[in-house]
Amino acid sequence: MALNTSVAGVALGGYVCNASGPRDATLEELEVIANSGSSAIVMKSCTREPREGNEEPRYSRLAFGAIQSMGLPNLGFKAYVGFASQLAGRGKPVVASVAGLSLEDFVLMVGAFQDSAVDLIEVNLSCPNLAGKPPVAYDFSRTAEVLDAVCGLGSKPVGLKLPPYYDFVHHDAACGLIASHRVGFVTCINSIGNALAINPETEAPVIRPKGGFGGLCGDYIKPVALANVRAFFERLAGKVSIFGVGGVKSGSDAFEFLLAGADAVQVATAFENEGPACFGRIASELELILQRKGYSSVDGVKGRLKRV
Repeated sequence: MALNTSVAGVALGGYVCNASGPRDATLEELEVIANSGSSAIVMKSCTREPREGNEEPRYSRLAFGAIQSMGLPNLGFKAYVGFASQLAGRGKPVVASVAGLSLEDFVLMVGAFQDSAVDLIEVNLSCPNLAGKPPVAYDFSRTAEVLDAVCGLGSKPVGLKLPPYYDFVHHDAACGLIASHRVGFVTCINSIGNALAINPETEAPVIRPKGGFGGLCGDYIKPVALANVRAFFERLAGKVSIFGVGGVKSGSDAFEFLLAGADAVQVATAFENEGPACFGRIASELELILQRKGYSSVDGVKGRLKRV
């Protein structure tokens, strides 16, 4: 059974990998991913300077996922440029993820990773957990400025990590920008921003930053993630690769994203909860589903969602 795939022309030995966010901030954590069943090594979304992130508590498990407002804690982009050279040669792609706080930040970091050992560069335009910094990708003029500035900085494929869009008009606008720039892939979706979870016993939110407002993750967001993957697949017609992310915790979830059109899936909340064993488990479950249905590879399924 062939679970191998590719994203923006870069080969992945499997369909399941980690998402930028959980357990990927330090070299030690990235080494765990490198030695796991993840088909890629996706590094933490980094900023120009190191960040401690938002105040604690900033992450809380919920019945069907989690809510978090991490605030981009990371070691600064120079650390991850260095990590890339130490992680290269493991037989799986290394993926940088950059989260600029200004246009100049994006240019500096993408340029640095173009000269590094990474294979793919994910430009995170969708973090919902920075006070006073709304996701860039909800402002199409700002998105165009970033794309104009970073898409010609080198030959390594550049992709966009996108927030959830809720209207076809927004999908159309985003795809128009993507089609007019050299974008190799999209990652959709990031967490759903500004959710609120309340503990009725304490009569307070379960996280502290932003008065308790944070990004919703896990099972809660899978239908929205599937809808975004499908919308981008239909509009981009295979010309741009898609990482699907949001509520992938089983082989069945991965199969749904495959039907919707994802070239590969990323796992966040399940990795946070279960650890690195989740990658091999999800891949094995997906393989069994494909075998049962008579498919010999992911390519025979990808995007072939049937109509009712």
